[in-house]
Amino acid sequence: MSGGLWREWMKSRTTLWIGFGVVHLVVAVLGWALPNQPMGDVYIVYEPWADAAIDGRDIVGITSPFVYPQLALIPMILARALSWLGGYIIAWSIVVTALNAIAFAVLIGRGRSRARVSAAWFWLAYALVLGPIGMYRIDAITVPLAVLGLLWLAGRPAVGAALLAIATWMKVWPAALIAAAFLALRRRVAVLVSAVGVSLLVVAGIVALGGWSHAFSFVGEQTGRGLQLEAPVSMFYLWQAVAGVPGSFAYYSSEMLTFQVAGPEVDTLIALMTPLLVVAVAVVVCLGAAKAWRGASYVRLLPPLALSLVLVLIVFNKVGSPQFQSWLIAPIVLWIALDRTRVAPIAALALVSAGLTQIVYPIVYGGVLAVQPVPVALLTARNIVTVVLLVMAVTALVRVPTGRGRRSPVRTRDRVRLTSTTT
Repeated sequence: MSGGLWREWMKSRTTLWIGFGVVHLVVAVLGWALPNQPMGDVYIVYEPWADAAIDGRDIVGITSPFVYPQLALIPMILARALSWLGGYIIAWSIVVTALNAIAFAVLIGRGRSRARVSAAWFWLAYALVLGPIGMYRIDAITVPLAVLGLLWLAGRPAVGAALLAIATWMKVWPAALIAAAFLALRRRVAVLVSAVGVSLLVVAGIVALGGWSHAFSFVGEQTGRGLQLEAPVSMFYLWQAVAGVPGSFAYYSSEMLTFQVAGPEVDTLIALMTPLLVVAVAVVVCLGAAKAWRGASYVRLLPPLALSLVLVLIVFNKVGSPQFQSWLIAPIVLWIALDRTRVAPIAALALVSAGLTQIVYPIVYGGVLAVQPVPVALLTARNIVTVVLLVMAVTALVRVPTGRGRRSPVRTRDRVRLTSTTT
């Protein structure tokens, strides 16, 4: 097949949808085939929560504290309602695939934009190398909502912000995208009113159901956590455990349902991490605000700002769950759709990070828990790559050109416009 024919075949919507189906099928099956229960949260945690809510025994976030914002329970209940299709796990994978299909369809449109086709192939490649952790967690529900929200921000800021707000009330991380949108878009009022409006509706619903005392329980649940095993900050203690330093070890927290690390002065570091995260977010927000104030265009500002904020939430987080890597999909997909040349090195390195994540979890995760040198080295390499991605994203943000009234050109052959990213 000649180069021209190959490019046309890769641009074909039929080819894209075949790739979509194959990738989602492979990832779904890997959840069954790989070790260390990559689907564990779905049937061990989500299904019981859904059953308890349906039976009226306990509605997490309403009658008891919830580690996630309240809307996270909706897809869990939806999957329970569809479990007649083959069980709860299969129903969950169908819900995730259906949401991804909607966002994927909006992304590729008529298949005439090379940039959007490239973004679609990146999404598929990333999902494949990240593996089942990208499907069998609540984060998988928020990713397509975030993709849709970012794609619709320019032309439909109220709709885009509403989708991002809904995603935030499932898992907090899309709040970073709302902050980036508020700074980068000129129609800031629409973004703010929409996001606040959705939040007020959600809180009103929680209050109406009698759950005011647990409305923000997810905040306390997160701030009270220790250092999770996979977090970048945990590497110091993890290597001490590898070296056999007394008092440094990995353990399972039955309260948080995750593995954490312990060691000298760990409580002090735990107390410092939330303030450090707040400071890091504030620094990036101030940098983005300065660029916006000086006239940086939406096309050049939003993607690196959104990615920088998301990476800050990962790098400075004391929780380092492997599914956090799926958060990178939305901002990088948007960046490729708007300016694929500048983001190419970041996208390539992100694929490396995703691949290392799947190797660490679930493939060699048992070795990480046993603090074996090679698995811990692989986890360390993944965390280093993530830190490098943050540096690259912030560097790109610093280099965003400014100047009131200036707009960064977008190649017309890609058919991407400032006014809309969905045509």
